[in-house]
Amino acid sequence: MAMIAVKLFVGLLLFLCLLSPLTSAESTDFEYCNKKANYDVKVSGIDITPYPVSGGKKTTFSISASTGKNLTGGKLVIDVNYLFFHVHHEAIDLCKETSCPASGDFVISHSQELPGFTPPGSYTLTMKMVDDKNQPLSCISFGFSIGFIAESQALAADS
Repeated sequence: MAMIAVKLFVGLLLFLCLLSPLTSAESTDFEYCNKKANYDVKVSGIDITPYPVSGGKKTTFSISASTGKNLTGGKLVIDVNYLFFHVHHEAIDLCKETSCPASGDFVISHSQELPGFTPPGSYTLTMKMVDDKNQPLSCISFGFSIGFIAESQALAADS
């Protein structure tokens, strides 16, 4: 009888672990575009909310960073690839995504609503940050997923 209780507990724990990412934020690993570069802006972490990302819903990418400079302007250049295909490009005013002037620790927060039908799978986002003189400040790349389950739930909710 004790063995059945242990198996039930383990099964319930596994179910909760699988369910929790559907409604939570995800801290995402990243890498610098040029590992040898000494960027003025250092990224310490990325959170994606909600995770996994769903088509037709707003997703927020929050990038924690720090700098010793006083950033009074600039832009973020974002490129997204799906598998090997380039699917999105945009340039955004840095001061619309964080408070300027920015110095020390700061957060860049960008929200994006994806089209209602966005193919599920793995995507790669590259973000280049340049100052107001178009000089590079940082460049990172990270992967994220658009989930099969979250998309089917969104489609069912629309029905």
